[in-house]
Parts: sequence; structure tokens; C-alpha cells
Amino acid sequence: MYQSKTFIATPPGATIREQLSLRGMKQKEFAIRMDLSEKHISRLITGQVELTQDVALRLESVLGIPAQFWNNLEAIYREKILRVKEENYLIEEIEQSRQFPYNEMIALGWIKETINPIERVQNLRSFFEVARLQKLEDLGIPGISYRRVGFGKKTDYSLAVWSQKARLEARNDILSPINVEKLQASILKIRSMTLKEPHIFCQELKTIFSQCGIALVFLPHIKGSFLHGATFVDGNHVVMGLTVRGKTADKFWFSLFHEIQHIINGDIYNASFEDEEFEYKADCFARDVLIPMDKFTGFVENQKFDRISIEKFARDLGVSPGIVVGRLQKENMIQYNTFNDLKVSYTLDCGS
Repeated sequence: MYQSKTFIATPPGATIREQLSLRGMKQKEFAIRMDLSEKHISRLITGQVELTQDVALRLESVLGIPAQFWNNLEAIYREKILRVKEENYLIEEIEQSRQFPYNEMIALGWIKETINPIERVQNLRSFFEVARLQKLEDLGIPGISYRRVGFGKKTDYSLAVWSQKARLEARNDILSPINVEKLQASILKIRSMTLKEPHIFCQELKTIFSQCGIALVFLPHIKGSFLHGATFVDGNHVVMGLTVRGKTADKFWFSLFHEIQHIINGDIYNASFEDEEFEYKADCFARDVLIPMDKFTGFVENQKFDRISIEKFARDLGVSPGIVVGRLQKENMIQYNTFNDLKVSYTLDCGS
């Protein structure tokens, strides 16, 4: 017998047992009359084997109760088993659903609003495209490379939500086959976009990336994910998602080139995506693409970190002055509250 809070699944065998009791018939005699083994009869009574149409016809002959009656009992029993299992799954998943940033997903318009815990589970299943939330662990995106700055109790759940949304948004893009060489050849062109406004460079970036087989998606930051960006393979293309965390040019472009390195280096195909060495190499790549080390070394040797010097150095490099400010702050050469007005703040709405 299967049981949940609401449902009880009683096998047809319980009715068979009642009939045998009424007749004072032993299972051994019943097995002979049914032309079945005693073991099979025992399993039939306890619901361990299906009551087939053939058995239903035999029951009709032996017990005088129509085969349709037994077939209906079996159908009801199987349905009740499914309902019991589903309800028990739901009870487990209601608890699990509390780990997801559901209210934030509602606020972003990513999922339907509800206060019903069962509907919440069902909505999450639909969002993640799974029959059971437990299967998310088995469907973890292989080789996902990301840039995040910390860890929290709900980090994995928030990351799962953010990555799934990036995957869903990426389906709207028409992409060419993956072409890493073309991406590498586009790096300087991408770098030059740091001087442009978001409403211009966003679409230009998406075009370049789509020609390289990459779906570029811009998404809001999800609390608890500590995420700047994530890149992963989805089918026959690559998805790169970027948050607007920080909203300043230096952080945005650093994250972009960090993710580009993960693609170039093939990290997205490597199961050890959390390897610190991969993250360090991606950080160095982003740092040096934006401001080449030899240029930066020459600049800091003069120890002139005033506004005019920073702006001139940025013009010579062909990058936004806020990127230079961010680098100097990161290297502890100026304080974090110095020249922040040179950092351009982005509000990214790129029609993702």
C-alpha cells in the first residue's frame, strides 16, 4: 500500500483477499483454480505485480466478478500510486522551493506570482523545464565558467536561476556556428567600444558575438549569486550572460573580457570550471586586454595619478578613463573613493 497525506493507494489484491476470506479459500487452492503460481498470487494480492487483463478474465471465471471490475480497480490503483508519489514529491519540493529567490524572480517578471506552495513548486518546475526539482542537480550545466565575488548559503540556487534565465533568453538569438578564432580577432574592436554609450555598444556586441556562435545576454543581478557573469555551452552554441552588478564601466568590461577568456581558453568545456587557476588566468587576460601591462607599468612609474594624467593616459589607450581609475584602485595606488566621477555608470537595457 502506498500512502501520502491525502491519498491511499490500495491494490486490487485487497479485494481478492476479501473474496477468498468470504469463501474460506486458501491461496494454494486459489492459485490452482487461477492456473497461476502461489508466488504470483501472493504478489498479486500485495500489489507487487500488475493485475493484467488476462488475470482479470481469470478472476471473472473463478470469483464470478466481471473482468471490467478488476480492470477498473487496477487502473484506479495505478493512478492513486502516481498521486501518492506526486504528493510526496511535492512535500519534499515545497521545502526545497524555499531556497530559490522566488520573490525576486516575481519582481523581475521571470515567474508567476503565487502564495500557494504547490503552485510555487509547479512554476519552478516549468521555469527550469524539469518534471522534478530534484533533477536540477543531475542537470547541472557542465563546464559553466563564471565570475563571482563571494559565496552564500543560497548561492547555488541563485546561480541556477540566473543561468536558466540566460539559457531561456539565448533561445531568441540567431547564431552562427561557434568560431573562437573570429572572437579572438574581434578583441581590439570590442575593446574600443568602452568609449561608447550602452545603447550603442550593446547591440554591436550582440552582433559580434552572434557571428562567433555566442548568445550574449544581459540580465539583472540576483541577490545571493555574487555573480558578475557566466558562460556555458548549451547545445551547439555558447551562452554568455552578464549582470549589471556594480553598473560601472570598469567592472562591466572586466567581466566581459574575463568571460571571453573562458571561451578562448576552452574552460567552458572543462568539468573543473571552479579551478582557481582558470579564474586567475581569466582575470589576468581581462586586466591586460583593457590596460596592457607594459603601458600600465610605464604610467605608474611617474607616480602622477591626478585627473589630467589619468584622462590623458585613457585617451592614449583608447579606453574609458573609468577603466584606468578602476585599475588604479584595484592596485591600491589610489583610494576607492578617488575619481569615481570618472567611472561611467551603465544602465543596461539591451533588449535581451
